[in-house]
Amino acid sequence: MSPFGQRLVCWLPLILLVAGLLFDMGTPARYTAAPFFSAAPLVAAPLYSLRSTAVTAVAAVAAETWVVTYRGERDTNQSFTEGLTVLVVAVLALGINRVVRMSDARLASVRDVAEAAQRAVLPTPAERIGGLAVAARYVAAEADARIGGDLYAVQDTPHGVRLIVGDVRGKGLEAVEAAVIVIGAFREAAEQEATLEAVAGRLERALQREGSRREGLDQFEGFTTAVLAELPADEHAALRVLNRGHPAPLLFEADGELCELAPKTPALPLGMSEVAGWPDRADETSFPAGSVLLLFTDGVTEARDGNGDFYDPVRRLRGRDWSSSGPEELLDALVADVAAHTGGETADDMALLAVQRPARGREA
Repeated sequence: MSPFGQRLVCWLPLILLVAGLLFDMGTPARYTAAPFFSAAPLVAAPLYSLRSTAVTAVAAVAAETWVVTYRGERDTNQSFTEGLTVLVVAVLALGINRVVRMSDARLASVRDVAEAAQRAVLPTPAERIGGLAVAARYVAAEADARIGGDLYAVQDTPHGVRLIVGDVRGKGLEAVEAAVIVIGAFREAAEQEATLEAVAGRLERALQREGSRREGLDQFEGFTTAVLAELPADEHAALRVLNRGHPAPLLFEADGELCELAPKTPALPLGMSEVAGWPDRADETSFPAGSVLLLFTDGVTEARDGNGDFYDPVRRLRGRDWSSSGPEELLDALVADVAAHTGGETADDMALLAVQRPARGREA
């Protein structure tokens, strides 16, 4: 809603009271302004505090009383009925306000729990890990839903900085549960396994094991798309990316070029090895100083505008020097651009992760 619309809604109870008075004074006695006076406290109940709602209710009853006195020629029974109607509605509005305020308090408590859960499952990574600048975002599709099946993790290991961005199929607590399993398995495997392929194998086995133990985790969610990356400390070493059915990462090079890191060999998502399987193979590419690597979930690529057109990050982000802007600015711009494309309404959550190897002379 626009700022003007929000202000108009807040002033609506007063507008109804004034409109009721003007209506009664400008119409014959057989017409009644009671609907205006009854509506005012009802509108105020979900918008105002208890005190302000009470003031509006008293004002509505007072306005009806004044109108009855002003229209002395009106039938007594009709006047009594209208006044009683406004009084009863005013009392009901106070009760509604109390219920709404209690619901708001419970919702705030739920939000606090959800935020705590998100911090536990998806902690905000440090701004610098293994010499790389790092930024992460989790953008929920619904304002009151703070966490879902989208996930990310970054870890400095003896093999370089390893990271994952993934998306568990499904919603709700089951998706969160599967995301916790993937993140936990990744953090352990990233530290212990010598290759990215071995890390993916550990994630695959973790999902299968938990699915069997819990008698249906994979029935709830089925699979998890994910992209894993390994960035060695040596800037001359290759960036390695392993994609398991996930949207391709984007690499913004220091010279302004944008490269979509689509996998050379398509692979099924994690958790689907029983359907079909073949050896994982990571793709390699250079990641020189100043380059920025962007990983995201399909909440970005499946965001639609009013015409049903999907958001195209390659087209929308091309042509700007993200090397000098940095990962934080890149994610800020991406979130804002997706919101502009969709009109502020997205259908799926977005997990975003950007890392940059600082240019020479800018290392902290």
